[in-house]
Amino acid sequence: MIRGSYAARDGGDTEGLVTAFHPEGAFTLMGNKGALGLTGTMQGHPTLREAFGQFIAGFGFEGREILAELVDGDRIAVHSRVDVRYRPTGHASSTEILDLFRFRDGKIVELIEFADTAQIKAMIA
Repeated sequence: MIRGSYAARDGGDTEGLVTAFHPEGAFTLMGNKGALGLTGTMQGHPTLREAFGQFIAGFGFEGREILAELVDGDRIAVHSRVDVRYRPTGHASSTEILDLFRFRDGKIVELIEFADTAQIKAMIA
């Protein structure tokens, strides 16, 4: 499920990414909302579809490399490295991301993502 959701995200497939989530699923990009408006929690398929569509339109992910995985029951932590391209300017850089997943009924019910929000802010500035 996780590799499929990463493939959807990396391939620009918004609908494929949304369907990996439980209907009540939530995605949180951790960070200071005052410093970067993209941070915060989005919940439910309609909200996730809109948010992921905006993320995919703005940021391309390429060459994802999973560095570590840890599974504990219905929770999975994934540490990965990915090349990120800000589509409007073409600016690209490599970064590491930590994703904390929780599953229910075979779907992602919660995804908390820790990314370098200062790096993201610099890309879009």
